[in-house]
Amino acid sequence: MHIFFVVNLSRPLSSRDTFLFFGVLNTMRRIPVILAAGALWVGFSAQAEVSDEEFNKLKAQYADLAEKVDGKSDSSWADRIGISGDFRYRYENIDEESKDERNRSRIRARTAIKAALLNDIEVGFGLATGSEDPVSANVTIGGGGSSKEINLDLAYASWTGLSNTVLTGGKFKNPFIRPGGNGLLWDGDWRPEGLTAGWDNGRFFGTAFGTWLDGDSKGGSEFAWGVQGGFKADLSGTTVMIGASYFDIGAEGEQTVFGEPDEFFGNSGTCVDPVTPADCTYDYNYEEVEVFVEVATRIAGQAVKFFADYVQNQDADDNDTGWAAGVKLGKAKDTGKWEAGYLYQDLEADAVFGLLTDSDFGGGGTDNKGHRMYIGYGLNKMAALKATYFINEVNVVSGNPNDYDRLVLDIQFKFK
Repeated sequence: MHIFFVVNLSRPLSSRDTFLFFGVLNTMRRIPVILAAGALWVGFSAQAEVSDEEFNKLKAQYADLAEKVDGKSDSSWADRIGISGDFRYRYENIDEESKDERNRSRIRARTAIKAALLNDIEVGFGLATGSEDPVSANVTIGGGGSSKEINLDLAYASWTGLSNTVLTGGKFKNPFIRPGGNGLLWDGDWRPEGLTAGWDNGRFFGTAFGTWLDGDSKGGSEFAWGVQGGFKADLSGTTVMIGASYFDIGAEGEQTVFGEPDEFFGNSGTCVDPVTPADCTYDYNYEEVEVFVEVATRIAGQAVKFFADYVQNQDADDNDTGWAAGVKLGKAKDTGKWEAGYLYQDLEADAVFGLLTDSDFGGGGTDNKGHRMYIGYGLNKMAALKATYFINEVNVVSGNPNDYDRLVLDIQFKFK
């Protein structure tokens, strides 16, 4: 497109001409303003004399256009930035057989920022309280008011340049579906580190990922990968989701990647010297086959969700199976709204990789079974109360089974 300015040279340029000319040149980045100012100038230059009133009106129009363009530019950048986070205060009572009863208060604070660099690229960065524990961002209150740790929770880049597809690399939220939000295989706080690709057209879905459990290993055998796929169907207001997964964690003969050398989180392991457990390794790989179903509907006007999850480790000789089933009612997402839920879980010792399972059920890890029930109440759209009670049995196959009861009281706030 070509833009021509017609200048009347039959008389010298006045101060008014000079103002308009250099004002336009000084704002070359404001294309809409240039077009508007140029049009005004063409009409203006065709006249020999312009009154002060008309000239002042022209300046006001120019300033108004410049302000609108700048405002639009600023708001478009703001629209590409998103900030979110949450804060949770928790009280816990833990009563495990043969151990002292434990009471503690804990906090969790998380915040994240994401930016849309282009139409198909997003970069995210997040911080959270906690320690190096890969499945918990909780911090126990104490230490005389000492400062608490803040750690990197998210750091990723995503690309959505292909239809219905997202590619992500870095440290990101778990991309796999957990039916009913259960923690049979994965704790909700776990953040994989690696690469993932997901595809979802609204009916069928598929996800693949690779993650490094120990990215600095010379042998490189601490790499895990997995795939998941399934479909969703809407049947007269009832949504049914069915899926299957395969996860491969090559742990046999490897040392633990977190915690003490002999801490296998319920899995089977062998130590060369039990007195000095420096050379302890896993007994099995974790070649996990999972199938799951989730049904969401409404009963008497209330949202209801039923779910079931089953997993088996193809490499273990025994104690290789886990399953969970439950129901969720309502959602405490606004003032006066209620929610409730129940789950039963039975997770044998070598069904899954114990480090990454639900850190609350049975105190975390595998080799446990029992009940979890909760009730929640919405204070408003950004705050809710929740009470959860666990009635579990731990160390089921280790020869020393114990009852494990846990009461959790939460108040949570979120922003976005």
